[in-house]
Amino acid sequence: MIARLLQKQIVEKLKPGFVVGLFGARRTGKTIIMEEIKKSVTNKKVLMVHGENLDVAEILSSQRVSRLKQLISGYDYLFIDEAQKIPNIGANLKLIVDAIPTVTLFVTGSSAFDLKNKIGEPLTGRSKFFYLYPIAEAELEEDYITAFENLEPRLIYGAYPQVITADSQNEKRDMLESIKNGYLLRDILELDNLKDSVFILNLLKLIAFQIGKDVSFRELASNLSVNKNTVMRYLDLLEKNYIIFSLSGFSRNLRKEISKSSRYFFWDNGIRNIVISNLNLLNSRDDVGKLWENYCVSERLKINHYRGLMTNYYYWRTYDQKEIDLIEESGGFLNAYEFKWGRARVKTPHLFLDTYPNSSFSVINKENFLDFIG
Repeated sequence: MIARLLQKQIVEKLKPGFVVGLFGARRTGKTIIMEEIKKSVTNKKVLMVHGENLDVAEILSSQRVSRLKQLISGYDYLFIDEAQKIPNIGANLKLIVDAIPTVTLFVTGSSAFDLKNKIGEPLTGRSKFFYLYPIAEAELEEDYITAFENLEPRLIYGAYPQVITADSQNEKRDMLESIKNGYLLRDILELDNLKDSVFILNLLKLIAFQIGKDVSFRELASNLSVNKNTVMRYLDLLEKNYIIFSLSGFSRNLRKEISKSSRYFFWDNGIRNIVISNLNLLNSRDDVGKLWENYCVSERLKINHYRGLMTNYYYWRTYDQKEIDLIEESGGFLNAYEFKWGRARVKTPHLFLDTYPNSSFSVINKENFLDFIG
């Protein structure tokens, strides 16, 4: 089993009268982390329940202290998997913290459809939230040779736990199909009582083909025969479901900097590729540059999150077509990165460096990527 970087951090935060939340897409390993932490608890009683259990959900949504005590009595820990399934979960967790302060609470959720707000608002100062993504390269603890050998499978099949551990390409493909068809959009479909995922998958396909490019909401809406607000709503839901994320344009000093557009990326290359039904090898693809940029950006955001770094992320582009793939703003400094799969020479962005003296610029390629994401 691959050790997850967040597990130790979660354990360190568990304490009586406090709620720890772990959020992330389905099938990324949240339940496994919860089960592993449960195993590690010694000399304490742990009650682990699932939010889809109707009997449990009925009690945990009751907002009646007597019923909550009846369920939890005699336990030191209460672990709730898929807590977003439980109505009024935030108010009930607050009741537990207030009425049974000796209990330690740990909850997971497969989406952030207001779950964080529902938990966080009543428990300000008494909660801590973590986010779990598909396996990060840093969690594999590979040396450079091994990481380089596995780079092509990572770019094609991604890093969901069941995909990484699958033995063959056929198994990896089948697992990605299973995730796409059975788990990927479940929370969004349930939220809107939708029976058909075709519209959302078509939206994801359009996003998949625009990795590294500015996205026009109006253009997406026109292609999908819906209005712009519908597109923006579902992109927001896809972000809250940890399928995609966005970067906005960086702008501080130059009038010709573009700041109102967004670029979208997938948290996992395999999901991006299965959405467009393309798991071909790199030598028969025309989108390797997109795969490389998506991989580098998503891996960087994952490892920086796990390390607790306070960083803002952007891309940079001007109206005269000068651009940089990724800008990191941290501690008063700007670190700019360009991602190149091949060995083509990259021009130094003098305009950016001259405009922002507290900045640096690096090119990330196959020779130095492990230092960037490891």
